[in-house]
Order: sequence, then C-alpha cells, then structure tokens
Amino acid sequence: MDNSEERLQAILATLDECRAALVRNGRPETAKLVSLAILDLRIDLSRTSDADLRALCDAITPEEGAADRSNDPNSPGDQRRAALKLVK
Repeated sequence: MDNSEERLQAILATLDECRAALVRNGRPETAKLVSLAILDLRIDLSRTSDADLRALCDAITPEEGAADRSNDPNSPGDQRRAALKLVK
C-alpha cells in the first residue's frame, strides 16, 4: 500500500468516526452525506471500474414499472428503497 493509499485509509477511518458521531447526535441526514463520501473513497480504493459499478447499479435498480410505482407516494410498498444510478 503506498503512502497516498494509507492516507486515504486514515481518512476513511476518520469519516467513519464522524458518521457515527453524527448519528449519535441526531444528525442522520448529515451522516448520510458523509456515508456518500465514504462510499466514493471506497470505490476509488477498490479500483472498481465504471463498467463494474454500472453493472451493480443495473442489478439492484428495480424494474422500470416498479420504479415508476415506487415514486408514487400513494402506492403501497417499501418506500425506503431508493434507485441507485451511476452519474459519472
């Protein structure tokens, strides 16, 4: 592991601590934003290609019709599930 990668690993550890502190202090939305930064760093560190990430997003994104229904606030079902799209 090179020096740059070691620094990024240390930053990840700090971000994890920050996220936990935010959750403990009742700031779940801010913790979610920190989680996105953590995810971005982990993707870079794992050297996940755009093609692999796109395939993952496609695999976990609900079908087109189901996605349309899940956006309807009056439809039954699990509203917590969010569609993930790659925007690179």
